[in-house]
Amino acid sequence: MVNVLFAARPERWSYYEAPIRDSLAELGVEADLGMDFAPPEVDYIVYAPNSAVQDFTPFNRLKAVLNLWAGVETVVGNPTLTVPLARMVDPALTQGMVEWVTGHALRHHLGMDAHIHAKPGEWVAKSPPVAWERKVTVLGLGELGRACASTLAKIGFQVTGWSQSAKRLDAVRCLDGPDGLTASLTGAEIVVLLLPDTPQTENTLNARTLALLAPGAAILNPGRGPLIDDEALLAALNSGQIGHATLDTFRTEPLPADHPYWHHPNVTVTPHVASETRPAWSAKTIAENIRRGEAGEPFLHLVDRARGY
Repeated sequence: MVNVLFAARPERWSYYEAPIRDSLAELGVEADLGMDFAPPEVDYIVYAPNSAVQDFTPFNRLKAVLNLWAGVETVVGNPTLTVPLARMVDPALTQGMVEWVTGHALRHHLGMDAHIHAKPGEWVAKSPPVAWERKVTVLGLGELGRACASTLAKIGFQVTGWSQSAKRLDAVRCLDGPDGLTASLTGAEIVVLLLPDTPQTENTLNARTLALLAPGAAILNPGRGPLIDDEALLAALNSGQIGHATLDTFRTEPLPADHPYWHHPNVTVTPHVASETRPAWSAKTIAENIRRGEAGEPFLHLVDRARGY
């Protein structure tokens, strides 16, 4: 029997308790799941970085921390965390991101806002290019980035993917490194940000890189707020270099009511809903990693501490 501590906000317990218990039972894992174990009794922690647990030192028999979120930037550098840390990857989380990115990419590609907000009697018959005439760049080719880039390529877009290290993906031009970043952004008409939040990726979109894009380009950021230099983006929106920014993540969340993004006519704010962790699916990932830990098998989706994701 292993003890699994659910260390997240108390209100999340009712959503996750039954799915995790059921998923563990389906895999034949004998486990006690709860929120009140003494630290020395805990074998695994199902973890949200905003939980009360911030010091892992007392958990002296801990085998792994299983993150409930895809992002690990607020926990990966914790010096008290010395056991394996796994990020959340599950099919529903990936599908949710693909749907958000595809929907907003098509919105900007088709120029749907002009029709949605048209005045009565305003008949502007302007057709968009077809998808293979549109250059789309996806920054970040991790689990979510690969899925989004592949889907956009299947629709027919000219898709370029960029990552810090070399990747290969069918039907997607894959670039890496500093020169690759410049090449991937030059002339891009839609840019999707799905990079991790690390010191190396902060302000990936800044005054210099925004100037590389095609005039009037659209920015989609369902990744992390710090990937964008906010002042530079606002300046590019005001000049017309960027036509629209659809933003789901921000440096401060919830986004303060007085933030310029709320009031800019060419910014769409969505409240960090691009891809939610859904208990029925994420519980399966959690249970499988606990099964693996007890069977002596490698954990899935381990975080590389040196890279920060």
